[in-house]
Amino acid sequence: MDKNKNAIYEKLGIDNKIYNICDEIWNGLSDRFKSIDEISEYNQLKVLSAMRKHKVSDAHLTGSSGYGYTDIGRDTLEEVYADIFHAEDALVRSQITCGTHALTIALFGNLRPGDELLYVTGCPYDTLVDIIGIDENKDCPGSLREYGIGYAQTELLSDGSFDYEAIKNAINSNTKIVAIQRSKGYAVRPSLSVEQIGECIDYVKSINPEIICMVDNCYGEFVETIEPSDVGADMCVGSLIKNPGGGIAPMGGYVVGKKCCIDNAAYRLTTPSLGKEVGASLNINSSFYQGIFMAPSVTANAVKGAVFAAAVYEKLGFRCVPNAKEERYDIIQSVVLDNADAVIAFCEGIQAAAPVDSHVVPVPYPMPGYNCDVIMAAGAFVSGASIELSADAPIKPPYAVYFQGGLTWQHVKYGIMMSVQKLYEKGLIK
Repeated sequence: MDKNKNAIYEKLGIDNKIYNICDEIWNGLSDRFKSIDEISEYNQLKVLSAMRKHKVSDAHLTGSSGYGYTDIGRDTLEEVYADIFHAEDALVRSQITCGTHALTIALFGNLRPGDELLYVTGCPYDTLVDIIGIDENKDCPGSLREYGIGYAQTELLSDGSFDYEAIKNAINSNTKIVAIQRSKGYAVRPSLSVEQIGECIDYVKSINPEIICMVDNCYGEFVETIEPSDVGADMCVGSLIKNPGGGIAPMGGYVVGKKCCIDNAAYRLTTPSLGKEVGASLNINSSFYQGIFMAPSVTANAVKGAVFAAAVYEKLGFRCVPNAKEERYDIIQSVVLDNADAVIAFCEGIQAAAPVDSHVVPVPYPMPGYNCDVIMAAGAFVSGASIELSADAPIKPPYAVYFQGGLTWQHVKYGIMMSVQKLYEKGLIK
C-alpha cells in the first residue's frame, strides 16, 4: 500500500524526498489529530441536536421566490443557527455577499451618527478600512465616517493579548460598539481564543454594560467547542463560504446574537420595518442546511491541514504562527517566507494541487480593498471559498503567506507537499 501511495504521489509531481519527509511528519501527528477529532465530534452533535430540535424536514429544504414571505426553510435555518451559537436570534442569508458585507450590515445597522466604533484588536482586516473610513485623508464614499460615526482603535500587546489599560482609556461616552477580530487577518500575530475574547467582553461590560460587543468570527467557527456568543458577544459575524458553509454553501453570510442587534442588521440588509420578513431563498436552503451539518467535520480537516503545514514548514526552518504545537483558534496558518518569490511559489503549489483550475498560475495583482498587490490561490468549487484549500498573501514584508481550508485532510496533505515541491523546484529551499 505504501509503495502504491508513494507512486501516485510521484505521478502527481511530488519528489520522493519530499514525500518521505512529509509522510514522516504526518505519522507523528496522530495524538494531535485525535484531539481535533474530539472537538469535531462534540460540534457535530451540537449541530445535529439543533437540527433535530427544530424538526428540520424535507419541506425546509425547498425555497421561496418573490418577496420571500413565510419562507419556513429560511426562518427555521435561522432558528437552527441561533440554537447552535446559543444566541437569541440569527440572520442567515444568501443576500449577504461575503464576510465583509456581513460585518458592514452589523455595523451600519447598529451605529448612528455621533456614535463611535472602537476596534480593540488593532487595525481591522484590509477590506474594512474604507468601509469605516479610517484614513481621514482619503475620500471614502458611503463609509461610516461619512455618516458622522467616529472610529478609534487600540493595539494588541506584543504577545498578542489585549491591552486593557488602553481599552479603558479609549472607551468614552460615545463608544457604541467594541469590535474584536478573532482571526489574524494579514498580521503575523496569534489568533484569539474564545476564552480570551470572553475576558475582554467582560472587561468592556464592566466599564459600560450598554456597549455592544461584536466579534468578527470569520475562520473561527467550530475550531473550539464554544463560540464568542457563548461568552457574551452581542453579535457574532461570519461568512458561509468559510467554516459554517461546510464547503457546500455557494454564497452567503450570517450574524447571530441579541435579537435587537439582529433586527437592526436585518433592517440594513433589507429595509426598515420589513427586516427579516423578506428575502427569497430561491433554491439555496438545502445547501445551507447541508453545509452547516458538514461544517464541524470539514473544519476539523482544515485544522489538521494547518497543523501539518506548520510542522512541515518549521522543519524547513520557517517561522510559523501558530507553531505546530500551539492550540488552534481558527483555521489560518501563516508562514513567514522572507521574500516575494517564496510567497509566489507557495501559492503556485496550492493552485497546482487544486481540483479546479490546477493548470492556472496565480500572480500578484491589485485587489479591491487592499493597499498592495495580493496573490490568491484557490482552485475551488465555490469561487473564492476559503474553507476550500487556498492560500493568499499581500506582497509586502514580512512576506507571510496565509494558508487555510481543505474539504478533506488527504487533499490538504497533498497541497502542502505541492507547495514544498514548488519551492524546491525554484531553488528556494534545499
